[in-house]
Amino acid sequence: MSQNFKAGAIIAISSHVMRGSVGNRAITFSLSALGYPVWSVPTVVLPWHPGQGPSTRLTFDEAAFQSAMTDLEQSPWRNEVKAVVTGYFASAGQVRAAAGLISALRREKPELLYLCDPVIGDRGGLYVPEVIAEAIRDFLLPLASFATPNRFELGWLSNRPVENNQQIVEAARLLGVPRAVITSAYATSSGAIANLYVDGSQLLLAEHRELSHVPNGLGDLFSALFLARSFSGQSGEDALRLSTAAVFQAAAHAVDAGANELLLEDMQNALRVPYANVQLRQLPSLNSRLKQD
Repeated sequence: MSQNFKAGAIIAISSHVMRGSVGNRAITFSLSALGYPVWSVPTVVLPWHPGQGPSTRLTFDEAAFQSAMTDLEQSPWRNEVKAVVTGYFASAGQVRAAAGLISALRREKPELLYLCDPVIGDRGGLYVPEVIAEAIRDFLLPLASFATPNRFELGWLSNRPVENNQQIVEAARLLGVPRAVITSAYATSSGAIANLYVDGSQLLLAEHRELSHVPNGLGDLFSALFLARSFSGQSGEDALRLSTAAVFQAAAHAVDAGANELLLEDMQNALRVPYANVQLRQLPSLNSRLKQD
């Protein structure tokens, strides 16, 4: 698939690893595979994912990072940019700089799409300083067209319990984001895992069987694919189904190969046209349920 310059470029802001397919490595690869030019902005550079063991951490001076965001904001090619996706941030200053860039681009292009993947923690708790999580909540989520938190992140950002899918829907609506996908919702089948899409009264659950010992980077991959599918004009239902299927297929391939990283170089066709089986369920509207009660 050739790069689609007419469709527009996507700015991807997240961590960069020298080895592996997490953070911006997963995001930029998948967006490029789907035909989009990518402006890749690293927030930190690591030899590999921290889960693979300790390594050197290359960081950026906050003033220099802000200056680079200003360069992008004033770039003579800024009209190419039609969407932005953000993931991991290494400081609250980077979050504010990214918010400034998105706001400036949107002043010129109100239809600019922005997907916020609030990479702040997981079941073990926050793995970024609380000041970064607060900055993402306060500066980026209000700008987002889409958000893709996991269940822990949703609970932290909304300050609400997320012990079942009804609570997840209630918490997602409190984010104030038009459309959200919670990437670790509760499946209706045993041995399965689900993504829950919340768009007004439309509630969709995409389920597939749960895998063990999956590599890191699945959330990054899903966010990029979901943004690209939505950006291309596909419905929320199709974007959810195809993105979930592609991520499951990539995870299953890595597990079958015994790899400790996603093998995205093997998955370009599957990213475009996934064939993995995903069960899509329409959940009852919470508003309707409340009226009945």
